[in-house]
Amino acid sequence: MDQQEIKRYWQSFAKSKHLADEEYSAYSFGYEESADNLASLVLKGTKTATTSAYELYTPDEKLPRVGQYNIVLDRQGNPTCITQTRVVEIIPFDLVSQEHAYHEGEGNRSLKYWRKVHIDFFKKEYSKVGKTFNEKIPCVCEVFEVVSE
Repeated sequence: MDQQEIKRYWQSFAKSKHLADEEYSAYSFGYEESADNLASLVLKGTKTATTSAYELYTPDEKLPRVGQYNIVLDRQGNPTCITQTRVVEIIPFDLVSQEHAYHEGEGNRSLKYWRKVHIDFFKKEYSKVGKTFNEKIPCVCEVFEVVSE
């Protein structure tokens, strides 16, 4: 889907909620092969949280903020729903809680599963920019809720 279609999707939502100047972001979760599954978990209400690596944000990229709207995309870039961020915390990787892992909604929802999947993901992402992952990296832990399907 192109940016114009995403913009139209947003404008339809914004009009229905009488939002004038709200900013939004549009993204898919994880890698392309997992994007549809993760979007499905959001729609089911199973996935209500996500984690990103603070150090991998570019200087011109804004961190998530409470109240921000997000369009969740599938692997083809089609909007699946709109979420709104409710909580944002920066926490060292090794201190991310079982509760947060559970709310990420993936696998068996355990902290052990969350750590394995996120170590694999972050190692690849850090490697792409010539950095080395370690379990003390600052993570941006975000909690959200679906506000429109």
